[in-house]
Amino acid sequence: MPKISVDVPQELLDDLDEHVGEGGKFVNRSDAIRASMRKTLDILDDIDDRHGRLERED
Repeated sequence: MPKISVDVPQELLDDLDEHVGEGGKFVNRSDAIRASMRKTLDILDDIDDRHGRLERED
């Protein structure tokens, strides 16, 4: 799996960390960020689909 580096404001990182670790929804930051990316991309695909901008493979 490729690795990337991203600059993140501390406030956003603090918010993310509230959902990571023991008692959190995610095991680690990477899992949380991947889930967020998937969700965001799904939302963008839905928006593009509604506006007829999504190419479908039939």
